[in-house]
Amino acid sequence: MIQRILENIFVVSIKLLASTWRISVEGESKFPKAVIAFWHGKMLPCWKLFSNQNKSAVISLSKDGELLTKLLHSWNYNVLRGSSSTGSKEVLYEMEHTARTSTILITPDGPRGPLHTAKPGAVIVAQRAEVPLVLCKVKVKCKITLKSWDRFEIPLPFSNISIQFLPPIIIDNNANREEISSIIDSCNHLLT
Repeated sequence: MIQRILENIFVVSIKLLASTWRISVEGESKFPKAVIAFWHGKMLPCWKLFSNQNKSAVISLSKDGELLTKLLHSWNYNVLRGSSSTGSKEVLYEMEHTARTSTILITPDGPRGPLHTAKPGAVIVAQRAEVPLVLCKVKVKCKITLKSWDRFEIPLPFSNISIQFLPPIIIDNNANREEISSIIDSCNHLLT
């Protein structure tokens, strides 16, 4: 009972905080179908930007993931549970299936890092679903940065946030492992 109350307080607090953020967008952000990728530590502003738009997001099966799932449900996201470390095969299939019909948001360095090092999931899903991979850079003016592996950022009230969408990356269906690896390296470079 107390746990549920605390979870509700968390969700309401983040939603209230996020309602004050001043988010500006650079680049094309509207895609009927795409994989949108951003670093784990910068997830909150991206999720807020796409709230109430019937998008999908990938969240780990961890306890923290449970909290984040409640937040995303309150923002009307379809949540896919799993990660590269737990439930990877199942969630990869779900991601591919979902990306064929809608936009899916993913943190390629999550849920445990290493920091700013993308795993192959976002690239593979975009390739298999035949949708663009869109990288998203986030800059928060005033924030609290946690001492976690991902340097998780919590924008302060009324903070100015810039979200830049880089040009879409189209991944050839016939790309081999070396080409996929090169795209992943490019993602690491472009997002940082």
